[in-house]
Amino acid sequence: MNTLTQIKSTNNRILNLSKIGIIYNTEHKTAQSVAENLGNILISKGFSSIKMIAISGKQKDHKFDFPEITMAFIIGGDGTFLGASRFFASYDIPLFGINTGRLGFLSQLVPSELKKGVEKILEGKFAIEERLMIKSNTFIDESKAKIALNDVVIKGGDVSRSMQLFLYINDKHVCDYIADGLIISTPTGSTAYTLSAGGPVVVPELEAFVIVPICPHTLTTRPIVIPAYENITVKINSDEESVYVTSDGQENVKISGNDTINVQKYEHKALLIQIEDEDESGFYSILRKKLHWGVSPSS
Repeated sequence: MNTLTQIKSTNNRILNLSKIGIIYNTEHKTAQSVAENLGNILISKGFSSIKMIAISGKQKDHKFDFPEITMAFIIGGDGTFLGASRFFASYDIPLFGINTGRLGFLSQLVPSELKKGVEKILEGKFAIEERLMIKSNTFIDESKAKIALNDVVIKGGDVSRSMQLFLYINDKHVCDYIADGLIISTPTGSTAYTLSAGGPVVVPELEAFVIVPICPHTLTTRPIVIPAYENITVKINSDEESVYVTSDGQENVKISGNDTINVQKYEHKALLIQIEDEDESGFYSILRKKLHWGVSPSS
């Protein structure tokens, strides 16, 4: 039995490794073998309390058979990580991502780096970052409240048609949009759909939301960034019978074309384990490597 289960991070957080979960997406061909390899590495380091949890990528609204775990390795793509973060945030369980998908923006390692990554964690060469999460609900039915790590998207249903969206912040009218929809993003989500829609890149440490219209029908409309403590209300006026509020591109809530959406900071945060890389510059390095940010086309 390994007695070294309380590891202090570089930012003075304690990582409890007494009960480890390994969550893997069965729709990724290599995920199960990566999970088994990781389990063997942990066993070789003296850990015995390890729980394997298989999930299907098609099951977007993950309801885990929740075991008693103190941290979790997430093996899959960004979608797998997003689903896990929404579930585990309220339990304050730190997550560490291993990418078997395409981009893997939220993951720290690829499978070939497993052993090195585990060793860095055991050596305390990591930080536990708190990531802002977002909560949305309708005033008609608050039981439909959803949380997201990346973003909340308000968009039309079956037919691609623009709608009117009236934005209020702290109950004060801010602006009106005629657009295909609206994205409200956290800093973590600023490199996802928000970025594709013309929004800014926001470093994860900032406590802020980004509001970006989708295909607005005016040249003067621009994204705005607001403090995360502010309360956002969006009133909808659409000819479509149904509008969807989507969390992290995975969980949909169907509402009417004249409903009102409330969006605010979620009371819990996702906890991400980020290992130390002496030769790189953290978040900015990820932008360069995975989004080719600031890289010359000729290089």
